[in-house]
Amino acid sequence: MESSDLLNEGFTLMLFGVGFVFVFLTLLVIATSLMSWIIIRYEKSVGVLPEEGIPAPTAVLSPHKHAHNTHTQDKSLITVLSAAVHKYRSRNKK
Repeated sequence: MESSDLLNEGFTLMLFGVGFVFVFLTLLVIATSLMSWIIIRYEKSVGVLPEEGIPAPTAVLSPHKHAHNTHTQDKSLITVLSAAVHKYRSRNKK
């Protein structure tokens, strides 16, 4: 085989490979978008936090906090953060 034939075959193989990957990723995006649309359309509670809250490891701060609990929560949050910073600094002294 000549080098030009080998180069042409390599170029053709590269185009098929890139084309296949492009088509596959395009179909993947379309499929995930379609699934997302279906879930959002038929499941009305997507993104709504439950009334009883979320388990502790995945807990997030709710935007609708009660005013009397805010001060207590802020104090405990500051305490936890201070302890974490203190422990980090004590472990990473130079």
